Amino acid sequence: MRAAGRSGRVRLWDRLAASDPGLLRLTAGLRTVTAISLTLAVLAGIGVPVTQLVAGAMAAMVATFAIREKQPAGQAGTLALGLPVALVSLSLGALLNQHVVAGDLFFVALIFSAVYGRRFGDRGTALGLIGFQIYFLSLFVRATPGALPALYGVVGVAFAASATARFVLLPQTPAGTLDRLRRAFRARLAQLIASQAKLPDAGPEEVEKVLEELRTRTARLHETALMIQGRLEDGTSDPAVARLLQRRVADAEIAAERLGLLLLTARSAERTDTLTLHLPGAPVPSGVESPVRDGAAAALRRDLRALRVLMLRPAGEASGTALAQVRNRLLGYREEENLPEASPAVQDVFRGLGEAARASLGLRLALDGPQDESADTPATTRSREELDAEDTAIEISEERTPEATEPTGLARPTTRAALQVAVGSSLAIAGGELLSSQRWYWAVLTCWIVFLNTASTGEILVKGYRRLLGTVLGVVAGIGLAGLVGHHTWTAFALVLVFIFAMFYSAPLSYTLMSFFVTAMLGLLYTLLNTYSAEVLVLRIEETALGAACGVFAAAVVLPVHTDRRTNELLVAVLDRLADVTRGAVDQLSGGTGGDLVERARELDQALADLRAATQPLTHPITPLRSRRDSVRYVVALLETCAYHGRSLAATAELLPTHPSIAADPRLRGACGRIVHNIEAIAAHVADPRAAVEIESGSSIASMLEPGTLRTPRYGRVTDRVLRHLQRLDEAVSGLARPLGVTGGPAR
Repeated sequence: MRAAGRSGRVRLWDRLAASDPGLLRLTAGLRTVTAISLTLAVLAGIGVPVTQLVAGAMAAMVATFAIREKQPAGQAGTLALGLPVALVSLSLGALLNQHVVAGDLFFVALIFSAVYGRRFGDRGTALGLIGFQIYFLSLFVRATPGALPALYGVVGVAFAASATARFVLLPQTPAGTLDRLRRAFRARLAQLIASQAKLPDAGPEEVEKVLEELRTRTARLHETALMIQGRLEDGTSDPAVARLLQRRVADAEIAAERLGLLLLTARSAERTDTLTLHLPGAPVPSGVESPVRDGAAAALRRDLRALRVLMLRPAGEASGTALAQVRNRLLGYREEENLPEASPAVQDVFRGLGEAARASLGLRLALDGPQDESADTPATTRSREELDAEDTAIEISEERTPEATEPTGLARPTTRAALQVAVGSSLAIAGGELLSSQRWYWAVLTCWIVFLNTASTGEILVKGYRRLLGTVLGVVAGIGLAGLVGHHTWTAFALVLVFIFAMFYSAPLSYTLMSFFVTAMLGLLYTLLNTYSAEVLVLRIEETALGAACGVFAAAVVLPVHTDRRTNELLVAVLDRLADVTRGAVDQLSGGTGGDLVERARELDQALADLRAATQPLTHPITPLRSRRDSVRYVVALLETCAYHGRSLAATAELLPTHPSIAADPRLRGACGRIVHNIEAIAAHVADPRAAVEIESGSSIASMLEPGTLRTPRYGRVTDRVLRHLQRLDEAVSGLARPLGVTGGPAR
């Protein structure tokens, strides 16, 4: 019973880790709720009125969520600076509240300064948020100069409670966050393999659903890998260890994605295009009419389950002779040992299992350190030796990516956004006061919020629409909750805490859902302040719609950044990094020096993530341009395919100095020339549609190499895998030309 209970807790923890990588959302929600609870407990203990309880709860929430630094020392510094900023903002809000013109002018100046402060990094962003939100708090509770001494004490208690929650009760160090992210990576890796295990037995009516699940979990695994890469520098003290972890995470991701492609190929009449895993709604590979039915099916199901266990469990939880035997069997497939009698495509799946098991071993060694080697077979020993050789060869490259020239003046993003939000807020103040002289600030708040973390008019439009939808739904819920709660103060505060937790936990998942919880919470706060009415909540809808409209208008008129321009800039950045990765990988595979390929691949992935986020307005379900939406999705899927092959080439090239069965081949450099040329031609056309560029076509990459290449049983001088990646990359790059309007040229 005890073992079963522990197993259940482990499974529950794995699900939680997979759904919330690094437990970042859970920690944010719990920390904010804890800070508010501590504030309410202290203030209630000294008997302050309800208005000050509400002010304390709001101040504690602001002091907690505004801090964004990763290192505790930086968080403490920002929190210490935030307190005087909050007190000054509170004072000015109370003093200027009765002076309409002066108060409005100062509010606009404060908004401009808060947005402009983003150029100074996380600290500037946090102090700007604190200044704006505390001024808003003063308006919300209708602070007066006579109430300031008591409110100073309330804000001081709130900041102290926030510090206690952050540094004492729920501390979160970069190393701890990275450790939880690594566990999340394992959990999502296991989930992906569980989905892949469904493929061999999925019938024609089930395979579409399994394939969609495969796409979702492949994307989630990649998301977690990016999160890990973004925290390696802060979470590890040794740069060599950080680079090793980055390498092993990339290896595991590539091996898992390749295994999915091999499984799809084993079910189809031809090799599966990588685009199948990246394009939503892509057709099932041709020839898929029945599941795998050869004699290897049972062994395949068994080994996929075994691989999932190897990927999921840390060394301390996955030790023992039985698992060592499973690991040895899977690694033996890399050496062509005990391959079952099956079709070549199915045998490739077993080889892919061996490569995934090697990636699992490398990940385990990097995360958990040395392990018991007493049960190793020769195949496992060789895999360990290869991994040890790679670890020894890792050196921190002195190569540095040139820093991009930062725009100046009005072209600077922070300056442009500050001007836009200042204009939008001025319009929101004027219109909001026409709707209500008491609660006009809701329009300003919405205008402010739609500009946060947005960079184009389209993004602001979509964010405004989502906030309005969430607000409407929240008003309906708020009306019902206010009637149920009545005058039960602590019941209302308890529900407020629940909604705040839900708000922070759902924020990265759905902005509409977050807006719903915010509005429902505000309905309860109005009830506590005895200012609740259905008319007040309806007014909130009107003010929200006005603020969103003012934000969109300002973004479209004042120094606008149209979605097309934004996406084109990011698309060029992705193509430039793709060309850089491809050129460096092939140069190293040809005998040259490719530089820090792992870091270049990470930069490519980050650029693609930025592009994917920027295209959301173009792919949103409400967009009326259906054909354009499909075209954008197709282009992004092709770029994800290119990135996968670029990462795979970089990973293979990194093996070259230490792997006993891979040798450099100078002919690859010539074969790569056409690919790089086409990438650069497409980038030039996107940057300037008038540029006279053409892509080159010709024979396949494989046929460009002379026949007679020597082969070893496992790889060969020029591996089939490298050729396949180059061929698929060539095809994907050529496929980008049509939707982007680049014409073809003569064969090369």
